[in-house]
Amino acid sequence: MDYKETAKRLIELLGGKENIISAAHCATRLRLVIRDESKIDQSQVEELEGVKGAFSSSGQYQIIFGTGLVNKVYDAFSKEADVEREEQVNHQDAAKEKLNPAARFAKTLSNIFVPIIPAIVASGLLMGLLGMINAFHWMSKDSALLQLLDMFSSAAFIFLPILIGVSASKEFGSNPYLGVVIGGIMIHPTLLNPWGLAEASPDYMHLFGFDIALLGYQGTVIPVLLAVYVMSKVEKWTRKVVPHAVDLLVTPFVTVIVTGFVAFIAIGPLGRALGSGITVALTYVYDHFVAGLLFGGTYSLIVLTGVHHSFHAIEAGLISDLGRNYLLPIWSMANVAQGGAGLAVFFLAKKAKTKEIALPAAFSAFLGITEPVIFGVNLRYRKPFIAAMIGGALGGAYVVFTHVAANAYGLTGIPMIAIAAPFGFGNLVNYMIGMVIAAVSAFIAAFVMKINEDEERKK
Repeated sequence: MDYKETAKRLIELLGGKENIISAAHCATRLRLVIRDESKIDQSQVEELEGVKGAFSSSGQYQIIFGTGLVNKVYDAFSKEADVEREEQVNHQDAAKEKLNPAARFAKTLSNIFVPIIPAIVASGLLMGLLGMINAFHWMSKDSALLQLLDMFSSAAFIFLPILIGVSASKEFGSNPYLGVVIGGIMIHPTLLNPWGLAEASPDYMHLFGFDIALLGYQGTVIPVLLAVYVMSKVEKWTRKVVPHAVDLLVTPFVTVIVTGFVAFIAIGPLGRALGSGITVALTYVYDHFVAGLLFGGTYSLIVLTGVHHSFHAIEAGLISDLGRNYLLPIWSMANVAQGGAGLAVFFLAKKAKTKEIALPAAFSAFLGITEPVIFGVNLRYRKPFIAAMIGGALGGAYVVFTHVAANAYGLTGIPMIAIAAPFGFGNLVNYMIGMVIAAVSAFIAAFVMKINEDEERKK
């Protein structure tokens, strides 16, 4: 494949260099902010060598090339299009300008929590390993190695406010090191650590007529998000009014002290109550309604909007409050079902290019990466996408009925086995049964519905 020629041709099909505002890429997709998307030749873009699909979502025009290939295409594209290798935040700002307020809010949450996924996944996998060691008595409970693994596995959740502080401050355009300080204040050793000490009672201090519980915010999400947002506003306002000569001294001092007081007096307690309220409401829906059918069936539609990553904030809150994430298995069923429907397309298709895209895209969905199969295969023919929604609903209903849970977020499909294992053998078996139900039912539904390779996909 000639990456330079592909880039040149792609620029032409996008309406020329002047129609391209900014460019970035993720693990599988070239992400572009386009000035006028009506100038894009959609059908010809999808026919380019290496392209597995293209779609517009979250204020960006996204072209699927796949893991590894997208990096090489981006290198050539950025040079040919004269697009500077901008910082990710600049590209995200350009993309968010094209979104409505609700989508912009969801995109903000996505930008904050997606970078944290590796840390949460690592902790979840370590917890899985620790659970297996304890279940099968591979080590003595007094083992130094076991104690170290316990420290390794819980660190990301204990220090989650610091991780969020860094990521959120970058997203809000503030100093990330001040975000670290605010996150650190909220989990200071002076405060009672509620992580694993749910029965302990905190002491209280009396300040400005308020009774403030000396309770830390380890593992929490909403309190630190609100605190860092306020911090960013305080920092920007202070920087505007403070003379440049003393900015380095005054701005950080005012930012930390004002945000710290506000965090403990108002933001922290309010954020904790709000997070607990969300958890209680979701749990009620989970326990009393057909949450599996509803969420499993509609999750793929949410993926089309690009706001599904914003759910990580809710999932992190569930792990903090309940110690378990019961939403992730439902999302996983929807993703696996897309793979099952994509596999059916492979067997139904007559065209070589359709088969060439469908098979690897289906297997990537089984590994938790669904964009290639959704946008490159199932949505193109519509009926397989509907079949996948059916499979996701049935698989989701099963995992909810059997109370399957995970101890982290960010992994679905086959890799999620590792973060489902810590809750016991039964949890693991039921998760795998749910995957089979989702994939097989989607495959059968897609096979029965058939596809028409000659029909044009509706935009």
